[in-house]
Amino acid sequence: MKKVLLIAGGGTLGTHTADELLRLGHKVDVICLEDKTSGNENLRFFKARATLEYLKELFEENHYDGIVNFLHYKNYEDYIPYHELLTKNTDHLIFLSSYRVYADLEHPITENAPKLLDVIKDDEEFLEKETYALAKARAERFLADNPYPKNFTIVRPVISFSERRLDVNMVSGHEILDALKEGRAVRLPLEAKNLTAGVDFAGNSGKLIANLLFKKECIGEAYTVSSAQGLTWGEVADIYTELLGVGFEWVPVSELYESFENKWIWTYDRAYDRKIDNSKILKATGLRKEDFTSIKEGIYIELKKLGAV
Repeated sequence: MKKVLLIAGGGTLGTHTADELLRLGHKVDVICLEDKTSGNENLRFFKARATLEYLKELFEENHYDGIVNFLHYKNYEDYIPYHELLTKNTDHLIFLSSYRVYADLEHPITENAPKLLDVIKDDEEFLEKETYALAKARAERFLADNPYPKNFTIVRPVISFSERRLDVNMVSGHEILDALKEGRAVRLPLEAKNLTAGVDFAGNSGKLIANLLFKKECIGEAYTVSSAQGLTWGEVADIYTELLGVGFEWVPVSELYESFENKWIWTYDRAYDRKIDNSKILKATGLRKEDFTSIKEGIYIELKKLGAV
């Protein structure tokens, strides 16, 4: 039995990662801002912000065999002191990056596919102000060349849906359910309908992340986290129609573009084909496609939690 700390682990990915770690027989501590209680003696919740001071105090009383850090740092330089502290207080650290670091130049996407940070040269505003995909890529660069223990693994999850967020291309949150209640169709960009969706059930993502821990061959490696079921956005939308009866209207992106809150998400992700080659993570974890929940079943599970089906 190993002891694992999940930092900011009260959300979508953290919850499913904790479930899988418990199934594997480990003890799990979770730092989160949510009010959570546990009926499992091997699961503890700590409601707190994971500041450096808080973590230092925690490590004085606890040793963790593994740590999974779900926090996002908009500036990788802010992460450096955390990385130093975490790598010195665990045997295996998992750093959460994102599949959004990838450019649209390799299909299917492997872990060595070109990254946006290396490809995009002429969009100065994007390069200067974007704080997610590029921030993750810059953090990965730092991890590749730093003086601290090299006991980390990088994970790049695709979009992971749950009852908290139901994703169909540029639509997220509970917008699908709101549209259903209001009797209106959900409008989506036509250009994305036949693109492979970079989306997966959070239960699959959490299972993959948990099964990477404590494997020596995973140290220093990066993995795209996906069950790689290869559905298009059109097929994902069809599942919601089948399960809920909600309608979708596919219109030219020019009719929607100005309504996008974050246009970079469209330009540098949702307009890309996200077919994934997940052979590397399957080999590392020993999981097979039969071990994953189908996208349809995952959507049903999450809708049932919300009382929608």
